[in-house]
Amino acid sequence: MEDRICVVTGAASGIGAATAGHLERSGAKVIRCDVRDADVLADLTTQEGRAALVAGVTAASGGRIDGLVAVAGIALPSELTVRLNFFGTIATLEGLRPLLSASPQPRAVAVSSLSAIVAADEGLARSCLTMDEDAAAAAARALVESGQGRAIYPSSKLALNRWLRRTALSWAQDGIPLNAVAPGVVDTETARTTFLDDPRTRALVAAAMPQPLGFPGPVEAIASLLAWTVSAGNAFMTGQILYADGGAEATLRAGSTR
Repeated sequence: MEDRICVVTGAASGIGAATAGHLERSGAKVIRCDVRDADVLADLTTQEGRAALVAGVTAASGGRIDGLVAVAGIALPSELTVRLNFFGTIATLEGLRPLLSASPQPRAVAVSSLSAIVAADEGLARSCLTMDEDAAAAAARALVESGQGRAIYPSSKLALNRWLRRTALSWAQDGIPLNAVAPGVVDTETARTTFLDDPRTRALVAAAMPQPLGFPGPVEAIASLLAWTVSAGNAFMTGQILYADGGAEATLRAGSTR
C-alpha cells in the first residue's frame, strides 16, 4: 500500500475507522471523509455535501487517488438511509471516478450488507434503481408509514448490489475494478447500541442471520478485506459482492446454485 492514496468515507467510526487505520498501518496515505472528525467534511445525503466531498478530496489528493472505500451509511428507518446508502454512495463513486482514472492501479469498493438477501423490499429496491432520488425517498417514507421502516436499510443495499453488478463492466473498460463487501453482523458501536446490547433483539438478529464463525464478527476482518480490494494485488476481480459474514450467506442459501 505504500505510495497509494486512498479515500475512506464514513471514516469517523465503525468499519470506516477500522479500514482507514488498517490502510494507514499498511503504508497508504488515507483521506478520511465523514460528517465529523475527518479530513474532508461532507454530508452525503445532500447534493451540496456530495459536491463538497468531490471538491475536498480533489484538493487533498492533488488530483489522483488509487483506492476508494465507500463505507458511509446509516440504518435508520428513514428516507435519509436511501439518500445516503444508495444515492450518496453512487455519487461518491461516480464523483471520484475521474480521480481514480488518474491512477495507474485504481481500485474501488463499496460496503453492502448481508441483510440485503434477508429483509429487503423489492419495491423500494426497484424504485432506487430508477435513479429518481425523490421518488425513492417517497417510497421509503411509505414504508415507514406502513410500519415497515426496518426494510429500508436492506433495500438500499440490495439496490446498491444490483447497481454495482450493472456498472462494474463499464468501469472495467476503464481499468478500474469495482466491487462490494457485504458484512454480516460485526461488533461496532452502532450495532451494540442498535441491537446487540438488547438480549431479545440480539437473539432475533442472530436467528435471522446465523454466523457459524461467530456472532458478532470482528470489525478488523472486514477492514482487512476492504483494504485488500483496493490494493494493487486485486488486479483481476470486479463486479463481485463479497460476503464477509461468518458463513451466514452460505447457511441461508445452502443447496442453492445461484
